[in-house]
Amino acid sequence: MGIARTGRSIVAIAATTALLAACGGAGGDAGGSDGEPVTLTWWHNGIDEPLNSYFERVALGFEADHPNVTIENVPIQNEELKAKLADALATGAFPDIFQQWGGGQMGEQVAAGVLLDLTDDVSSELELIGGSAAGWQLEGRTYGLPFSMGVEGFWYNRALFAQAGIESTPILQEDLDAAVVKLRAAGIVPIAVGAGDKWPAAHYWYNYALRACEPDTMIAAGASKSFSDPCFEKAGEDLEAFLATSPFQDGFLEAPAQQGDTSSAALLANGGAAMELMGHWHPGVMSGLAENGTGLGDDLGWFPFPLTAGGQGNAYSALGGGDGFSCSADAPPECVEFLKYILSVDVQTDYAETGAGLPVTQGSEAGVSDPNMAALLGFRNKAPYVQLWLDVAYGSTVGGALNDAIAQQFAGTGSAADVVDAMNAAAGG
Repeated sequence: MGIARTGRSIVAIAATTALLAACGGAGGDAGGSDGEPVTLTWWHNGIDEPLNSYFERVALGFEADHPNVTIENVPIQNEELKAKLADALATGAFPDIFQQWGGGQMGEQVAAGVLLDLTDDVSSELELIGGSAAGWQLEGRTYGLPFSMGVEGFWYNRALFAQAGIESTPILQEDLDAAVVKLRAAGIVPIAVGAGDKWPAAHYWYNYALRACEPDTMIAAGASKSFSDPCFEKAGEDLEAFLATSPFQDGFLEAPAQQGDTSSAALLANGGAAMELMGHWHPGVMSGLAENGTGLGDDLGWFPFPLTAGGQGNAYSALGGGDGFSCSADAPPECVEFLKYILSVDVQTDYAETGAGLPVTQGSEAGVSDPNMAALLGFRNKAPYVQLWLDVAYGSTVGGALNDAIAQQFAGTGSAADVVDAMNAAAGG
């Protein structure tokens, strides 16, 4: 099923040995040498470094603790993975373990009966991760566990900001508009966006909605699937005003977000643009696309989405989400043990040390040493409200219509009112 792991390098085995020494058998005692052989097929989006090597270490570490278990480690590019999971929902052919973003999309999987209810087996893990589990729960039951929970903002190139004479990061929308003007004047592409994948463009509307709408309005709309509040149209109007500043690279409507040399991530990673709005995972993606193999290094900075005028939303609310995993309904018991292993303190600390995202398990924060990731962690912990990505929160039908309508707005063929109309139509309103 998919691309199975075939070889293990000396480097990977050495790294795993070090991790096992630290973990001391963090995965528990399920399975063992006397157990029947079990193969767990695992789909995830860690195709680039450092996630690819990290997930390899996780698989090897679990296998060492559970000699009867083989992990079929299947890394799949993010957009392809979403498509494969959509196909699996139609056919019922899910792998044992797979990437789970929670929210409305997970609800559709729960309704289809394809997810394992983890509730009774993960009480200790839920205590360790606290509120981070909310996006993977439905009606008091737990159907997935996050391993990373972060927020979104602008990743930027400090050197290009300095070259354009920008002395501080934008706080207000007018500051961001002014930065776009200065960067253009200096011959620098202000912002990269992979609008060809739709969701990176849609995230601008999401953030403007978060600034325009009160948290209670966002929550109520997610529950009722009714988007009549004027704040949703204001989000589109704020987006239209920003698009009028021409902030993006040539060809942004067709550009992919994270795939290859023409992606928006590669543009930022290689100094071809000054900024990109993206989530906590972005440094890890960029390092895999950087010509130097590492990315911007000390020139990489981060700041939250600016504040907008006239909105009802909390000024410091955050748009965010996480990465987690679910087990299919017919997965063997070792699948649950594997999820527990991923959330163990030592394995989560190792994840934090990769710099690819923010851990969720209490006690693993010490692994967050990168200043940018520490800034994200501080912003996440202080945010009074964190809104899950809207296409995830609203489910595939409304979320897909929303992303499509925003893509049309980016292309100049749709309006702020059209976006709201598309959401309500998709919801049946």
